[in-house]
Amino acid sequence: MNLWSLEVWLHVIAGITWIGLLYYFNFVQVPAVAAATADKDGPGPAAISKYVAPRALLWFRWSAVVTWITGAAALETMGVGVVNAFLLGLASESYNVSVAVIGIGAWLGTIMLFNVWVLIWPNQKKLLGMVQATDEEKAKAKNVAFLASRTNTLLSIPMLMCMVAYGHGLPF
Repeated sequence: MNLWSLEVWLHVIAGITWIGLLYYFNFVQVPAVAAATADKDGPGPAAISKYVAPRALLWFRWSAVVTWITGAAALETMGVGVVNAFLLGLASESYNVSVAVIGIGAWLGTIMLFNVWVLIWPNQKKLLGMVQATDEEKAKAKNVAFLASRTNTLLSIPMLMCMVAYGHGLPF
């Protein structure tokens, strides 16, 4: 196995973890917490918020970092280059639409990484009681984290399409 294969393998595994948890939060945990909160005779959302969410968020945010780093390393190893990818191939002497496609994917992944660390995680810490916050701050934090998470869910689809298209030599 060469270095590029290892980088891509790690990138894919970390990406599956990251996007899998993103989908878990949006399609499983958020509705489950809402249902648990509404169920006046049930156990409530405390178990999810206290035990599941912090651990899932730990894996979520660090798998995002590993995904980005291994993706950048793979771009360098395979000769595309991070800068060239972010410039959508315009830094090359000869334009290659495949580099533009992977560059779009890299931009989307970078935006998503930013959302995880700058918008989702700081606001989730307020919601989970890891950081002191007033009820007003928690309400705002809930909205920001929700919108950033839903944005990432939407961005994940074209990002994955760009990765697959590049990997299969299929520019749009």
